[in-house]
Amino acid sequence: MRPGGVRSFALELARGPGGAYRGGERLCGRVLLEAAAPLRVRALEVAARGGAATRWLEGRSVGVNAVSSDYAAAETYLRRRQLLLRDAGETTTLPPGRHEFPFSFQLPPTLVTSFEGKHGSVRYCIKATLHRPWVPARRARKVFTVIEPVDINTPALLAPQAGAREKVARSWYCNRGLVSLSAKIDRKGYTPGEVIPIFAEIDNGFTRPVLPRAAVVQTQTFMARGARKQKRAVVASLAGEPVGPGRRALWQGRALRIPPVGPSILHCRVLHVDYTLKVCVDIPGTSKLLLELPLVIGTIPLHPFGSRSSSVGSHASFLLDWGLGSLSERPEAPPEYSEVVADEEMVPSEQRPFLLLQDPNMSLDGPFFAYIQEFRYRPPPLYSEEDPNPPSEAMRPRCMTC
Repeated sequence: MRPGGVRSFALELARGPGGAYRGGERLCGRVLLEAAAPLRVRALEVAARGGAATRWLEGRSVGVNAVSSDYAAAETYLRRRQLLLRDAGETTTLPPGRHEFPFSFQLPPTLVTSFEGKHGSVRYCIKATLHRPWVPARRARKVFTVIEPVDINTPALLAPQAGAREKVARSWYCNRGLVSLSAKIDRKGYTPGEVIPIFAEIDNGFTRPVLPRAAVVQTQTFMARGARKQKRAVVASLAGEPVGPGRRALWQGRALRIPPVGPSILHCRVLHVDYTLKVCVDIPGTSKLLLELPLVIGTIPLHPFGSRSSSVGSHASFLLDWGLGSLSERPEAPPEYSEVVADEEMVPSEQRPFLLLQDPNMSLDGPFFAYIQEFRYRPPPLYSEEDPNPPSEAMRPRCMTC
């Protein structure tokens, strides 16, 4: 038995450890207290806290001395407090046994997504404190996750993203050719698990083969006192086939799948989490050719019907710009001759060389009847370079010298 007569003191949330909350919802739970003997309690309170904080150190040399600067910033999003047992100047005696104290908080309508980074974080927690006379306070703490909804079904995130870059490759201070790169994706917003189809064109005018690659890069930006600290990480990548000298390569929808990563954080004043699609070409002997396209990782996936009508025009123009509008089309077969000959031009039955039998039991699969079917309709006229109806002598144009 623990001293003070308290066997256990804990917090429980209505949602399990894997449950996440969003702005505007209610945070419900209960405080569990088990007393081994009559327990005198002065107050029992629950407080919910949440916010973003950044901090890092930067060192610099001043003469022979090393000086470090401390950069720190914080922003509060949630601050709620609720008294479950009030302190009215007198203590409350709880009988031995198990006691439950439910609580409920209304979360603010806008909350930033929970995040853990090297130089900063966004954290949310709820803490219960038990106050007793002449005894140190007893505390219990529980961390919960918040996900800010990011809907990619908006015109800004459904717009195609494109870009083009070129670079003169140099070797020993001599120009060795021009390498150009152009790339395009069908939209800006994606959700984890989706595939990004990459359309790209690589033109290698260099004297050596070049290697195209693509990657999704996460950039964490921490801000404090007007300074910034960034940390980048590659979360997904792919490599293409080498492009030989004087050759051109096309990526017609190369698939790059987004792994399970956190959504973009764009509305926090002390830290940001951004994503970009980087398409680059490794050029031997010189720096690589790099093209960046912005991405937004959301939480609400693409709607299968609502966004289709709004983006079908942009998607069609996207394919036509890259010459892909007719890739899925099959050439149309020419019409049958019987469809272009009018009924009155058909040969009468009495003028046919052979009469068709009217017996429905007669099979028409033999070669003889195939020959008859071939001449059911009048064949087209024979081609001839001579005019079958030449103009008369009076209508024939005369030479100007005659």
